[in-house]
Amino acid sequence: MTTTADRQTATSDYFRLDDDLTPDETAIRDKVRAFAENRVLPVINAYWEKAEFPEELLGPLAELNIIGTTIKGYGCPGMSRKAAGMVAREMARADGSLNTFLGIHSNLCMGALNLLGSAEQRERWLPPLARIEKTGAFALTEPDHGSDSVALETQARREGDSWVLTGRKRWIGNGHSADIIVLFARNTADGNVNAFVIEKDAAGRYPEGYSPTVISGKVGKRAILQADIEITEMRIPDANRLELCHSFRDVSRVLQATRGGAAWEAVGHAMAAFEIAADYALSRYQFGKPIASYQLVQHRLANMLSELTTMQLLCTRMAELADQDKLTNAMASMVKMATAQKGKWICNEARDLLGGNGLLLENHVVRHMTDMEVVSTYEGTDSMQALIVGRDITGISAFN
Repeated sequence: MTTTADRQTATSDYFRLDDDLTPDETAIRDKVRAFAENRVLPVINAYWEKAEFPEELLGPLAELNIIGTTIKGYGCPGMSRKAAGMVAREMARADGSLNTFLGIHSNLCMGALNLLGSAEQRERWLPPLARIEKTGAFALTEPDHGSDSVALETQARREGDSWVLTGRKRWIGNGHSADIIVLFARNTADGNVNAFVIEKDAAGRYPEGYSPTVISGKVGKRAILQADIEITEMRIPDANRLELCHSFRDVSRVLQATRGGAAWEAVGHAMAAFEIAADYALSRYQFGKPIASYQLVQHRLANMLSELTTMQLLCTRMAELADQDKLTNAMASMVKMATAQKGKWICNEARDLLGGNGLLLENHVVRHMTDMEVVSTYEGTDSMQALIVGRDITGISAFN
């Protein structure tokens, strides 16, 4: 007879995909899982409800030696794509907000510096970010340019040894507080998109002309703060222009490299929601029996697990292809689209299965459900991912 412990071990990794992890990948999974369970879960609901970021977790997070994930050198661990997926999956199983911090700081900001910066620039900025002595942000989207960020309007003009930037950015995670912000603007001389690093000075002040305002009223990812940013004639040195960013094609390289993180995050949210629902079904009694004994509940749990397993298989294959340099932009888009759709459905099913108790933060599932709404939007909405895949299928672009 299957015991409760056996069931909990078997269900959320039903096809035993984690059995194929290397010892290093398993160690990374286990230490992130322990951190998430022991440090994040006990405090996150309070921060989520207050819409505050858990600064207290940054020191312990730095000690895990996971910052920078796949980046090699500069104090980064240089892990495999599957190991990086374990980081996102296990953190998201506890909380999406802290995982978003990692995605912004470790993947987008540090990833952009690693791909688009010169050797000197990488040496200047990556080591303190890897130690979380400084925090990072990635400023691409604008009030009028989300899905069509290629059309960004923030401008940069060269004046001697400086650049002067003017424009607006919106939905910039950590954009109100990060020490190092990779910001994208259109060069007025040639119309191409360039990348610039905005730094706080020794007194913790941004350059004059950089004015961030925290966006309030969010219903998801409440423990990570995003900023609306006004940039007015902000002057920065030419040394802060990333040397290897010459067009939006270079920006796309960063986005493709990080899109997999959003898919793995969706898996983490879905795993958490399924586990919560399965445990609840065994402990919740109605009409004298646990609701897990009813056919309709078992049918729902079986379909949730089927969709979850599909998500895991997609992400596992995506990581393998990425490590072999065979992952295309369209492939990454399909995985992100599919996992976002399935993750939203699983979280919604779990919330509904818990009934009124599913609305309580103490049961966590509603936090995963609203966070999945955010995951399905950032790094490209489902509609945009579908159009990228559709273009690959037909050879016809439906959006430009």
